[in-house]
Amino acid sequence: MLTIALSKGRILDQSLPLLEKAGINIPKSELESRKLILDTNFDVIKVIVIRASDVPVFVQHGAADLGIAGKDVLIEHGADGVFELLDLGISKCRLMVASKTDKNLNKSTLKVATKYVKSTKEYFYKQGKQIEVIKLSGAMELAPIVGLSDCIVDLVDSGNTLKANNLVPLELIHEISSRLIVNSAAFNTKHSEINDWITKIKKSL
Repeated sequence: MLTIALSKGRILDQSLPLLEKAGINIPKSELESRKLILDTNFDVIKVIVIRASDVPVFVQHGAADLGIAGKDVLIEHGADGVFELLDLGISKCRLMVASKTDKNLNKSTLKVATKYVKSTKEYFYKQGKQIEVIKLSGAMELAPIVGLSDCIVDLVDSGNTLKANNLVPLELIHEISSRLIVNSAAFNTKHSEINDWITKIKKSL
């Protein structure tokens, strides 16, 4: 049995065609159901659809053998017990520092709002800047507007949300895309099966 963990939302939408090209199909009835473990066209392959931040956790602890997760999530998780196998080149975006156009960021200590705490600390540490991290789960763009923070660190795709809130992207931290990951123990115990699917997924790119 192989279990594949997929992220809800955009990554799921872009992962399904890749899996289908590789030969793994999830019936529409399964995707539209309330089931937590979905059947595929193979009796020995199951799929779970969970929050993006939970994918590396499920893979790390062996609840899923394979997973597809954004590089941003993998950096924050630390990817212990997980091997990153392929850059799938889907769900591309950028992790960036953004702020109001007139904001002075040359301060002794910056207040930075983000949910990407690890990436943020590492980036500003390398810049030699002191920061106070304010962890938020959403509505990041609001933080500089109401004075909660000097800037934010968030994912940027088109940049339209920043523009609509009079913010501008300033500094690139990471280029982000989705990666195929595997549980390190499963990679040893189920090596031939997993390698076979890795090859098929690679060909589907």
